[in-house]
Amino acid sequence: MRIGVLALQGNFARHAQAFDGLDQPVDEVRHVRQLEGLAGLIIPGGETTTLLNLMQDEPWFEALREFHARGGALFGTCAGAILLSREVHDPVQPSLGLLDATIRRNAFGRQIDSFETRIDLAGSDHPLTAVFIRAPRFEQIGPGVDVLARFDDEPVLVRQDRVLAATFHPELTTDRQLQRMFVEMAGRRSDIEETKTENRAADASATVPLNQERRITC
Repeated sequence: MRIGVLALQGNFARHAQAFDGLDQPVDEVRHVRQLEGLAGLIIPGGETTTLLNLMQDEPWFEALREFHARGGALFGTCAGAILLSREVHDPVQPSLGLLDATIRRNAFGRQIDSFETRIDLAGSDHPLTAVFIRAPRFEQIGPGVDVLARFDDEPVLVRQDRVLAATFHPELTTDRQLQRMFVEMAGRRSDIEETKTENRAADASATVPLNQERRITC
């Protein structure tokens, strides 16, 4: 199974390093053609305006939506969560719309307001370490979106099917709970693709060539 990290802008190298201890290599993805064969893609934090400008060089929006439609898992952190959301405020920006949520940029404050805290993670007995840096806020989430963690009763980690989004930076800590979660998400797609490949191979081996007589016995 292969996982990638969008390496156009932001702290993509730290995201790749965060998977080192999980025996899961992560490819740096700089061109849309590199999405081929991936089971999952991380969209890291950074500056969304800069990221959107860089994405104009290739048809990234079309490619990422197609990647998701084919079964690929997506994990957006901070700016990545903004890019995945259905609607962006302050200012209004284009987004992929793959997560049924409205999000507001820099809503937790400026760089000086950055902080680290511990939050409860759904399904885990261990609190999750979260670093907030100029973090966005989910203002509204749709009925199909599950809240996996909250801070001050606000959703900061959500999931919708194969899309995981965090308003904080999990790559900046030694806590690897979310990385493991994403590997599992991407692994489900990988298992499905492997099963499809095996089925196609079985169908091909069962096919009788046109020039070969087929004998049927009762």
